[in-house]
Amino acid sequence: MSDHYAALGLASDATLADIKKAFRQKASSYHPDRNTSAEAPARFRAAQAAFEVLSDEARRQAYDDNRRRNLLDSPIDTAREIWQSYFNTVLQDNKA
Repeated sequence: MSDHYAALGLASDATLADIKKAFRQKASSYHPDRNTSAEAPARFRAAQAAFEVLSDEARRQAYDDNRRRNLLDSPIDTAREIWQSYFNTVLQDNKA
């Protein structure tokens, strides 16, 4: 799964205006007509795909939900919550 926020160089709390601005910058920077680098077309397509998802409210919500499920936002915090929940359950079971 590609990280659309990283493709545009944004944090996950970016506004729609931030998304549009970042897309315009990336698109002009990596457009194959302007950039002859071998990686430019792929990066341009990644920016386009990211913009298509993040600029649509419903698609962005689904993407963000999937990201959270896949632990991309904050894996350390999510892992900590999981372990704390697990150990609290184990400790409560041992007390009973």
